[in-house]
Amino acid sequence: MGVVQKVEDGKFVESNSAASLANAKKKAASSSSLDKDAFLQLLVAQMKYQDPLEPTSNTEYISQYATFSELEQMQNMSASMDLFRASSLVGQTVLLKVTDSMGRTTNVQGNVDYVVYENNKAYLSVNGDLYSMDDLDTVADPTYLEAYKLAADWLNIYNKLPAYENLTLADRENVEKLDEVYNGMSEYQKQFLKDEEVATMQKYVAKMKDLVAIAEANKGDDDGGSDDE
Repeated sequence: MGVVQKVEDGKFVESNSAASLANAKKKAASSSSLDKDAFLQLLVAQMKYQDPLEPTSNTEYISQYATFSELEQMQNMSASMDLFRASSLVGQTVLLKVTDSMGRTTNVQGNVDYVVYENNKAYLSVNGDLYSMDDLDTVADPTYLEAYKLAADWLNIYNKLPAYENLTLADRENVEKLDEVYNGMSEYQKQFLKDEEVATMQKYVAKMKDLVAIAEANKGDDDGGSDDE
């Protein structure tokens, strides 16, 4: 699996993706687990160099092989579960924690577009780059993300409003939008807003209703005056 590194000021810059893949490769290389061929080679060497005065019985060899086979099956099962879990992440929003060669940890967040399988390992494609499953930290709940985004959009409108005493009819659209969005929220979504922010919004809404009522009354007086003329 090739990794393209950026170059800045004549030096290679290790990207988050490159660091993640390098760590996965290092982990695989330093793994202490043995494959079947390696185990059989060790078994043959053990038989060849055993003490002829105290030879190992066939029962012991069979027991060793059975233990290794059981361990191998558990490892294969664990790998299969990792692959299955990786497949289920497609379309989900995840948080990855990647540590580079300098020991610095960076958070990467994004949607999993697809999964790449190589040498019984799964790699997640996030924001156009590949990352090892080993760096997966959190899978975000869609309900949480929706509530978080809704609250952020609400606050964006809220922060555009002037001080309470400076509120005018020019702010009517934003005030009514705040009220509309808030009333459309579920109780869970409302928990993402502070009580003081909601209380302030309600004061804005009440004042805006008064401003609108005054403006409409003045308009009615003006229309009445025109009719009298």
